[in-house]
Amino acid sequence: MPLPRSTPQAEGVDPAAIERLLDSLATKDLRVHSLMVLRHGSVIAEGWWRPYTAETPHIMFSVSKSFASTAIGIAQDEGLLSVDEPILNFFPSYATETARANTADLRLRHVLSMATGHPVDTMELMRALPNHDWVEIFLESPIVYPPGEHFLYNSGASFMLSAAITARTGLTVREFLATRLFAPMGLATPPWETNPRGISLGASGLRLRTEELAAFGQLYLQRGEWNGSRIFSERWVDEATVSHVATGRDDPDWNQGYGFQFWRSRHGFRADGAHGQFCLVLPEQDAVIAITAGTGRAPEVLDALWDELLPGFSAGQLPEDPAGVDRLRSRLSGLTLPVESFGTDAASTRFSGGAPVNLPANLLGVARLRLEPGATVDRLVLTGLDGHEESHPIGRGDWLPGETTFWPHEEMDRVAVATRGGWIEGGRYRIVQQCVETPFARTWTISDDQDGAGVLVEVGLDHGFWRQETESLLGAIV
Repeated sequence: MPLPRSTPQAEGVDPAAIERLLDSLATKDLRVHSLMVLRHGSVIAEGWWRPYTAETPHIMFSVSKSFASTAIGIAQDEGLLSVDEPILNFFPSYATETARANTADLRLRHVLSMATGHPVDTMELMRALPNHDWVEIFLESPIVYPPGEHFLYNSGASFMLSAAITARTGLTVREFLATRLFAPMGLATPPWETNPRGISLGASGLRLRTEELAAFGQLYLQRGEWNGSRIFSERWVDEATVSHVATGRDDPDWNQGYGFQFWRSRHGFRADGAHGQFCLVLPEQDAVIAITAGTGRAPEVLDALWDELLPGFSAGQLPEDPAGVDRLRSRLSGLTLPVESFGTDAASTRFSGGAPVNLPANLLGVARLRLEPGATVDRLVLTGLDGHEESHPIGRGDWLPGETTFWPHEEMDRVAVATRGGWIEGGRYRIVQQCVETPFARTWTISDDQDGAGVLVEVGLDHGFWRQETESLLGAIV
């Protein structure tokens, strides 16, 4: 690392196709956070929508599954396990009568291919019982379909891949990959969340920078070889990225079959995470595309890639166009998330002078809030129930960095944020905080309560496409 850089034309890609892709993403408001395009092993386009940056890792969600699968492949190459082993071989102390009956025909390959035969995702019960033994939950859960025949997206199965590595090696999957994948590629070992018993989640919880995500795809494109060293076998690449089970989905990119924790696509194959985290490997085009995002319309992101970018790939070099390259680079360097305009003229309100506002019980656990006005930068100061205090600078024209512990996300207890805000109509002050290691955001809208002497604080929590919440809190001036 870092990956080599080149120009689109030198690698046979029309820069106008990349611009058309950017146009499509913007027109459809698809909320992409980063984009990196590689051709012939070199980065030809890269951009981050502010406040997201190249240096900040982004939570990967189910892209993590492809890394857990890779650990299985490396372990098989080393002779530590076989994908044809019965799953119970890894957990002999769990071999109750029920577990033996449930898993009699269940092999590790069925766990890898999401074809375990479970009728529901076993992760649902794991999440509901976080302090219970998750391995036991999986092995004791009824299997109703013959393993290998029925596809069910089962994040609990992905956790079991992580648990199998730990059972066989004594290492978490993160520790296992640290010396076998990340270090040989020149990468720092990334964060990877664990369950309450210290086992890497496997199904999710990994955080990567965009370039690290792209390098992972390039490794698979190079069939397991990196800088002359073999990380895993070509046999593993062939086995992991071919379809093992039909998925039966309606969308064309989710109906191409499922490999070993990799999806087949209309073009090539991919690691895929919720909210539009993608690592697309296109062997026919000798290309890799890495994307992080915060969208509930991930199929439209892939549509845009296939419709706008892919037609710009050609077999040979294109004529150099320095002006076109400069124009594309300028556009990529100026990307930013859309955000409303804020005013700078302060309204006369009960809270605008920095008076503390006591808040009732709320989802974030914030006991007190105050808005501190400044000559050039205002500040949002939050105090927790335990007296813990955070001070967030509020950017007026751009995002300002900070960090919060007031964030109810199950996989992260401390989150980097970027903040901007200002006055909007009606004497209200609005603050937008983008949680830049995640797709998520929160907003604070502060105004005088018209029916009394209190302060109305509306807190919007965007947890993604499955859950958005707004709390209206009537605070009291201290």
